[in-house]
Amino acid sequence: MHLKSRFIPDSGPLLGASYLVLWLGLGLTVQPYWILPYGLRFGALLLTPTRYWGWILGVELAAATGIHLLHEQVNDWDTFLIGEVSGPLVVATGLWLLRHFRLHVSLNSPQDVIRLLISVITIVTATAVTDATLLTLAHMPIPSAQMIEVLGRDLLSHYLGILLMVPLMIMLLRTGVERRALRSLLKDGVLVMLPAMAILVALSIQTEPLPQFARVLSLAPVLFFAFRHGWRGASLAMIISSLGITLVDRHVGHVPSSASAYLFLAVAGTGAIMLGSATDALRRSSTRVAEQNVYLGAVNRRLDQLAHQLRDAARGNLHAEENQRRYLAAELHDELGQNITAIQTHVKLAQTRLRQAGMDDISSSINTILTRMRTALHRLLDDLRPAVLDEFGLFRAIDEGPIRELLDVAGMKYVAELHGDPRLLDDDTRTAVYRLAQEAATNAVKHAKASTFRLRLRIGEHQGTRLAMLDLRDDGVGLPQPLPRGGRGLQGMRDRVTSLGGQFRLRTDQPGVHLRILLRSSNPLTETQRRN
Repeated sequence: MHLKSRFIPDSGPLLGASYLVLWLGLGLTVQPYWILPYGLRFGALLLTPTRYWGWILGVELAAATGIHLLHEQVNDWDTFLIGEVSGPLVVATGLWLLRHFRLHVSLNSPQDVIRLLISVITIVTATAVTDATLLTLAHMPIPSAQMIEVLGRDLLSHYLGILLMVPLMIMLLRTGVERRALRSLLKDGVLVMLPAMAILVALSIQTEPLPQFARVLSLAPVLFFAFRHGWRGASLAMIISSLGITLVDRHVGHVPSSASAYLFLAVAGTGAIMLGSATDALRRSSTRVAEQNVYLGAVNRRLDQLAHQLRDAARGNLHAEENQRRYLAAELHDELGQNITAIQTHVKLAQTRLRQAGMDDISSSINTILTRMRTALHRLLDDLRPAVLDEFGLFRAIDEGPIRELLDVAGMKYVAELHGDPRLLDDDTRTAVYRLAQEAATNAVKHAKASTFRLRLRIGEHQGTRLAMLDLRDDGVGLPQPLPRGGRGLQGMRDRVTSLGGQFRLRTDQPGVHLRILLRSSNPLTETQRRN
């Protein structure tokens, strides 16, 4: 476990001298329920490496021995050994054992606070029980009521000393305070703590029950600092409030110090530290969530960019494919179509000779083959680039072109509902609409065993974007479940829609197949189109 603190000097003598100065200064404030030197000792041993413990315990023992001799208490060494030797040894032993159990010195989360407080209560209890046992062994038996009182006083005073000193030492020596947070602490201290202490003094000099009310009221700023500044603010506010209560009890107020007042202070301080730690943890969690949201936002923007790039690439591929289809259609029409026409012309010119030679059947066979070739060529040209789409436009191509011929030949009823202006769509979108309708009709004829094929096309403009909504359905047997692998009809339709940034939805919850497709046109509207 890494226990090195940032501001602890890396020198045993210097560390011992610094500890001695603080220990002597806090010793002047000792009261029955106010033992800050115990908290200083606990925090020093908790935060420093074990190699420096000898200096800390040594200077404390030397100073305590000198003070004992100064007060000429030579004959009271039993009490000295019990109070000044056993206590530090118990604390050092307890912390040494807890370090081997991976004691985590932190107040950053409520779990860390609970673990540290459990350790504190364990060591404080061990110290009080050890002192009571040694007193019993060294003196005459103490009455049980008095023993319980001694144990309770030691437990409360030691716990309160640790509660006031250790969080402050952790803040100063381990975590530190940011400048902005320090400025905010000082500002709230002036605006909140000073008026609260003034109210405490004003009420404490009054008659009962106002002094007791003042004690309770003085802890309200502690909760405020816990909410606003976390456990650091709670610890500082606790020190100021408890110091104010102690000074009032000692110099101003008429009510003597009581265990109940300091017990209330200890309970409220514990709750404030835990509340402050929970506030800090919640604030850090909110910060992490905000950072993750920023990161996810950047990732989403990047994904959107990649999606746009993929759609642009797919649209480019689709455009290149259509251009290639158009080129092949033109080449086939010009080359193969002209050659078929030339062959038919030559056969027609040679028809008289063939008849004279008794070969009319050969002439008829050749003409039949050429007719079939021309029909197949026309069908291939329609698949590559439907001429009807260029010659008659989208609506007529859908309503009167090869799609209707295909369905009529198959004996299926064709219902087409067309709304809007096809001129709003760019060429790629118009071609995609026709291809999707053609593929759906082909699938209905080949696989659906349907009697009716319905097509509904709506073209319009919404918030500056031109849209084409295509609804295709048949009343056939529907799709097999599960869908067979290797089929390229529906997947090709889905890919074509995706490449244009559209939406493709397949519904199979009713008889037949139902496709709902939304396409967005890319070219902006002209002013004339907007007015119309």
